Amino acid sequence: MRIGMALNYSGGFKETVAELADYEKAGLDIVFVAEAYSFDAVSQMGYIAARTERLEIASGILPIYSRTPTLLAMTAAGMDFVSNGRFTLGLGASGPQVIEGFHGVPYTAPLGRTREVIEICRQVWRRERVQYEGRHYTLPLPAGQGTGLGKPLKLINHPVRPRIPIVVAAIGPKNVELAAELAEGWEPIFYMPEKAAAVWGESLAAGKARRDPELGELDVIAQASLAIGDDVAGLLEFGRPMAALYIGGMGAKGRNFYNDLARRYGYEKEAERIQELYLDGKKDEAAALVPHELLESISLIGSEGFVRDRVRAMKESGVTTLNVAPLGRTHEERVRLIEQIKDIAG
Repeated sequence: MRIGMALNYSGGFKETVAELADYEKAGLDIVFVAEAYSFDAVSQMGYIAARTERLEIASGILPIYSRTPTLLAMTAAGMDFVSNGRFTLGLGASGPQVIEGFHGVPYTAPLGRTREVIEICRQVWRRERVQYEGRHYTLPLPAGQGTGLGKPLKLINHPVRPRIPIVVAAIGPKNVELAAELAEGWEPIFYMPEKAAAVWGESLAAGKARRDPELGELDVIAQASLAIGDDVAGLLEFGRPMAALYIGGMGAKGRNFYNDLARRYGYEKEAERIQELYLDGKKDEAAALVPHELLESISLIGSEGFVRDRVRAMKESGVTTLNVAPLGRTHEERVRLIEQIKDIAG
């Protein structure tokens, strides 16, 4: 099982990247760099590539709407080049608030666009002359939609790898099915191993039935906060505000994918009330209603025995990469947590 970590640079980006060398020595396998409406992830990942040697680097995630498919492919090829083959392209649809609000692009057909982006990216990396006729992207652009001077082009450079790994962030049934069919990896959020099969099993099976064997086994990437000790249970409370933000505030009523997931986990009443309170501006009250069972089940916070049991449950449910957020008070404590989880995960 690989151990990953999402880059959190609240204490300073350059300072955090300097500390990655210690995490790398401790056994960290891959670091994920987010992009929402912050600094872009690509410039940061390039900096990380220059400051690390073995660590894999992944976008976590690049939204499919904010760049053309060919630019996503060019970016991934460039990142793979500067990192000497250590890059993973994490893709996702993000949500209407960010895409329409920050980028000014209609949030339409996320499923179909994801499929076409993946197919176009792989054409680019194979150095084919890119010609594509999809429902959402047509390359070259037809004469009726432009000057008529577009021509099929292939990437000038030779990529380090002809197929760069793609991870799709997805939680909806059809999106998960697509990830299992087309991507090297799948990254859900709020992963509860005991309920994963009931919620996603059918979608995963349907996608895998159409999966190209050359893609290998699907890498399942589960996120979890990490703290190990006999006095760390209180740290679960730090997860409440984020859970409430996603379940309550990341979307409108009837258009919140995370709220839908909480309902599918069996927390229908709680999810409805959390959303009502959050959208009414009562964020603290919403956070207080996030079920303790949910927080505990999606985290690795507890005694060493508890964490070992949770990691075992993750493995048995199909998780192959643990993307952890170590909650130590100091850098040294966080490095130690990476060493511990690396040992536990085997």
